[in-house]
Amino acid sequence: QVQLVESGGGLVQAGGSLRLACAVSGRTFSTYAMAWFRQAPGKEREFAAAINWRGGLTDYADSVKGRFTISRDNAKNTVYLQMNSLKPEDTAVYYCAARPFSYTTNHHGYNYWGQGTQVTVSS
Repeated sequence: QVQLVESGGGLVQAGGSLRLACAVSGRTFSTYAMAWFRQAPGKEREFAAAINWRGGLTDYADSVKGRFTISRDNAKNTVYLQMNSLKPEDTAVYYCAARPFSYTTNHHGYNYWGQGTQVTVSS
């Protein structure tokens, strides 16, 4: 059983920063690709960032490229999303997700999901 627990969300002013963390239970974390998705009210869940199981390959949505950084610490079974230069349009519930080895930007391709953490950016 793999469980994901996100933390680090909150309220921040535009231009500010937040770091999200996703702690993953289970001994096979190092073999999972990890991703962050987000969902704003009334909108579909959208891809934000992903990292492969080795950590050497990352991908970002155009809307966050250059502002967000995904990273992982396999020793701590944790994946992070550093979010800088936040904008009001980044307001959403952020979810981390896991799947074996290689990532996909399609949320239907993930086996495991966290419960989500709210990020609110005020203007």
